Amino acid sequence: MKLKGDFVLREIAGSFVVVSAGQTSKDRPVLIRLNETGAVLWKALADGADERALADALIQQYDVDGQTALADVRAFVSTLSEKGIVEPDKTA
Repeated sequence: MKLKGDFVLREIAGSFVVVSAGQTSKDRPVLIRLNETGAVLWKALADGADERALADALIQQYDVDGQTALADVRAFVSTLSEKGIVEPDKTA
């Protein structure tokens, strides 16, 4: 999967926000507040991580089992997909 458009993750006063940038901000303004876990997933997703790599990022960062990590990743990606922010990577 990959991000649809140009987005920027920023940490502001201890909070994480994702905002649309460039043409994306004109076509579809986005402002999303993320918790620390969401920020970990967003960074990995922005680097091109697939579902398994996203789950691995959670396992490495937190004391969580693989099944829980994968369920959390699927919920996160589902939310982004519903908002039209991610799409399947056609090159994978």
